[in-house]
Amino acid sequence: EEVVEPSCLPTTTTSHRIILLCVLDRALDLKMKFASSTLLAVVAATLTPTAVVAWEETCTQFKEIYADGTELCEKMWADSFVVVDDSNSSAGAAYTMWFFDMMANPNEDVTRALHGNDVADNLDQCHLNYFHKETPSPEDEAMTECHPWKQKSCCNSQTVPSPQALNEAYGEGYQWDRCGPMTQACQRFFVMEACLYECEPAAGLYRKYNDSQKDVHPDYNEWQLHKMPIQKSFCDSWYTACYNDYFCGKGDFFECKAFYEEQKDDDDDKNVGLIVGVSVAGVVAVIGCLCAIYLISKERSGKPVFAPPEQAVST
Repeated sequence: EEVVEPSCLPTTTTSHRIILLCVLDRALDLKMKFASSTLLAVVAATLTPTAVVAWEETCTQFKEIYADGTELCEKMWADSFVVVDDSNSSAGAAYTMWFFDMMANPNEDVTRALHGNDVADNLDQCHLNYFHKETPSPEDEAMTECHPWKQKSCCNSQTVPSPQALNEAYGEGYQWDRCGPMTQACQRFFVMEACLYECEPAAGLYRKYNDSQKDVHPDYNEWQLHKMPIQKSFCDSWYTACYNDYFCGKGDFFECKAFYEEQKDDDDDKNVGLIVGVSVAGVVAVIGCLCAIYLISKERSGKPVFAPPEQAVST
């Protein structure tokens, strides 16, 4: 047990300065070096910048954002899709976002019904240009995630290897789970839509801007879809699967992206202010520690910085 020297015991004549220096002296004898190094380590760690994560203030359940499956499919990607009631034969043909390997791609018949035999039989260009191939072609057995399209695909198996890869493919702000982990049932529909967009040869027939608009339209791009007909039954199933899950903003991916960038900029500004404040506090703490050590060392050497008046006279 540490024994306090008699000169450090408080008396009626002991100044507050002497008591403070005695306490600091004991701290120095015990673990001053350790404490100093620990303080510096804490300050250094505090000053290390951390990754900025946008806070999603607008996260809401699907059932509160969309009225039904039709609104979900038509709103989530702006005007990329238009929903067609496939229970009504007079409503016209519409594409599906998923089918099974043992089936011939049913979307080929839809293309034939909507665009004619010539287009369907000569669909040898992918037309979309993001991660897409120039021409559709078969994929090998590595095509496991978007496997229905492996016989004739506009995507490479390397670009669609897993749900995580599809979720992160388009960069920050476009992840479908920005409001937290989704149920597996809900997430599968996002995977299906991503596979349709990346792999379906007919998707390129609905590119929003054609090549003639390249130099005249300010929003020209080669990746965006416009009003591709989608089966209502598929969209209704999607809505049911995601009914209680959460999504961002008003349900539009592009608006969500814009909100993400806005929040990220705000968080960057806040982090700069926080780092500056912590830096100042850290520097002050270090200086205070060094000053305490200096005062103790001077006291030990018999040359205190703040000598009592009677000692000042005697010297």
